[in-house]
Amino acid sequence: MRYFLIGFMGCGKSTIGKKLAKKIGYSFIDLDRYIESKLYKTILEIFNEKGEAEFRLIETKYLKEVSLFEDIVISTGGGTPCFFENLDLMKSSGKVIYLHLEHQALVNRLLNSKRYDRPLLEKLNRDDLDIFVSNKMSEREAFYEQAHIKISALSIDIDELATKIL
Repeated sequence: MRYFLIGFMGCGKSTIGKKLAKKIGYSFIDLDRYIESKLYKTILEIFNEKGEAEFRLIETKYLKEVSLFEDIVISTGGGTPCFFENLDLMKSSGKVIYLHLEHQALVNRLLNSKRYDRPLLEKLNRDDLDIFVSNKMSEREAFYEQAHIKISALSIDIDELATKIL
């Protein structure tokens, strides 16, 4: 079985994914880290060298690859389900879990995160970040809502999530 964690950047996909994988005895892959290990470059370097359109093609290639792995929890990039047939691939390959956070919680987390690791955020101040999150969530929410399971990432209980998905 495969579990794909989707949601906006900063919602906790990687942190929750590691805990969930450990709880259910599965392996864990962060799709961004997997791409970096394959290309020997950071996501920021790939974005800067190739642009977002080319990055999304690369992301899809490696999503297809990890979608063949068994007994795995995969945290995806915030935009992964919104491009090409990625969401359909995830839904047909396993269970998709949407980790939801409200707008202000996302903005606060992103302000306190390593924004230099996030190509779309690296140059944004607080006001611009607020607008960016609002605009991107408007674009992405319809994709996220198609997940098999939607759960709040604010007060998540790993035991409860494990029970819900198994």
